[in-house]
Amino acid sequence: MPGTPFGVVHLDVPAVTSGLAVGSLVAGIVSVLVSLLVVCVGLVGADGDGAWAAGAFTVLGALTGAGAVGAGLFGLRQIRRPMPPPAVRFAGRGLAWAGVSCGGAGLLLNLGGLGLALLVGLS
Repeated sequence: MPGTPFGVVHLDVPAVTSGLAVGSLVAGIVSVLVSLLVVCVGLVGADGDGAWAAGAFTVLGALTGAGAVGAGLFGLRQIRRPMPPPAVRFAGRGLAWAGVSCGGAGLLLNLGGLGLALLVGLS
């Protein structure tokens, strides 16, 4: 307040990278890597057992892909939320979008790899 010995200070708090966004990106990358494992196991084990093993890894890849999409969307919501000045602001919109896209791609690649493993195993 001008003219008084008292003053109001607002400290600028730097933005913090959202943990949900980082976790989403990590889970999305894991989902894509597991999809490569699904395809490799499904094609190598063409005698019939490969489809079962590929199915087990598909469950893991699908769960991490779905988790990446969910965490990325929650991270985007956390980043978008307006906060008053003394509160912590979150950054990492690009990380969250990358996690959502990697998670979705990993989910689709896992399901496609399982389909390929079943196709090779049945023929």
